[in-house]
Amino acid sequence: MISGFLVKKGQMTSIYTEDGKRIAVTKCVALPLIVTQIKNKEKDDYQAVQVAYGQRKKLDKSTSTKLNKLKIEATPKGFQEFELTSDQTPEIGSSISVDTVFTAGENIDITGISKGRGFAGVIKRHGFKKQPIRGSSDRVRHPGSIGAQTPSKVVRGKKMPGHMGNVTKTIENLKIISINPENNEILISGSFPGHFNSWVTIKKTV
Repeated sequence: MISGFLVKKGQMTSIYTEDGKRIAVTKCVALPLIVTQIKNKEKDDYQAVQVAYGQRKKLDKSTSTKLNKLKIEATPKGFQEFELTSDQTPEIGSSISVDTVFTAGENIDITGISKGRGFAGVIKRHGFKKQPIRGSSDRVRHPGSIGAQTPSKVVRGKKMPGHMGNVTKTIENLKIISINPENNEILISGSFPGHFNSWVTIKKTV
């Protein structure tokens, strides 16, 4: 089967384990993925399975033509490739459910795009402390000195104000608490990047 899956992030909640421990979990919607292309070593020099996920109102002409040739009646949000991890190659047009790829109790890595927070100062972006309030009150949230006389320049990597968030991040070693294929629901321990209803990629921890 494939090495990962795409799920839609939902709200966080908490559940109790059998031994009475309370843990935080994130509810995710794991709709079946539709196989749209099979990559092989003979033609593409690598093995992979391309799947379609999500849904939108309209498709561009090239995507619509591709799906019509495959006789797939869907308007997916996008496509993504996963490695083929077994000898069983799925058929084009077939659907893959999350319970055929993952099981409850497995450790996974989750990749998502963090929330964009626009232009932020050093206090919000890097956790700097405020300047002393005495003196110039309009410099309280400023970073202070950004360099010395030598080397007479701002060194690369200096923590400064700038664009915060909206970057791809991966959280490792989270755990699948439960999978409910009937409701297309999966519970994952802890929190991970992404806003509500955003699509994230889950893969097995290597």
